Amino acid sequence: MNAPGSLTYVYAVSHRTGPLGDALVGLHGIGQAPLRLLPLTADTELAPSTSLAFVASDVPEQDFNETALKNHFEDLDWLEYVARTHHDVVQAVAARATVLPLRMATVYQDDHRARQALAAQQDVFSQRLDQLRAHTEYGVKIYLTPEVTQPPAAAPAPATSPGKAYLQARRAQRHSRDAVYQQAEQAAETIETIASRHATQRVRHAPQRGELTGPQENVVNDAYLIPDDQAGPFQAAIAAAAQHFPDLRIEVTGPWAPYSFAMPAADSTDAPEPPP
Repeated sequence: MNAPGSLTYVYAVSHRTGPLGDALVGLHGIGQAPLRLLPLTADTELAPSTSLAFVASDVPEQDFNETALKNHFEDLDWLEYVARTHHDVVQAVAARATVLPLRMATVYQDDHRARQALAAQQDVFSQRLDQLRAHTEYGVKIYLTPEVTQPPAAAPAPATSPGKAYLQARRAQRHSRDAVYQQAEQAAETIETIASRHATQRVRHAPQRGELTGPQENVVNDAYLIPDDQAGPFQAAIAAAAQHFPDLRIEVTGPWAPYSFAMPAADSTDAPEPPP
């Protein structure tokens, strides 16, 4: 039952189990609202212990209706808070159970509408959860450091004109960049070979830009779905391979809930779409 003036916000799909329900008791969602498991049926005594459930909380209707969301999506501080809280809830659930993360700001008019959406996609959700069981997402990123892509220009010889010195510096810079890009390609191929032995799925994300990378250039930004018993060997193999590419920074992130391998939330007139 929703509180007056509230909507149902859903964070993830999981199986309704006792340990997971116990774990949510001390956790809070957006606006410090208590979290709850929202199973397919409102009669929890009839719902089997392994049935699907949304991880949900109430959110204020005045902040999460369609009009309010359009305005909030221009408020970076608000977006950062909601995104961080959403992520924290999903990660907490992932620590206790297989989880299917949903998109930020997936909101329904009430618990009844949310259950309808869950029922409509229960077969898809169940199948995906089965595929994700005992798997975790890890990210692998390759960066070019500014030191190797922009070497300091050598001082021109006395007889060299400024124009010729400039062309020589540009030629040396291009040669340096070409060499490090070739090294990055070799590193990417090496990582793919390692992943072929450990990962079950891969998603290629667009390289990150701007404030997310700083002065470094991100050229590879991949996500891998790794069986839990392969996580250690996968990370160790990547770390060993990175030693052969001193001009690059190869970063492994995780463990993460499987955001890159999750299905989108149910389409619903009650579920406003986040911006692209």
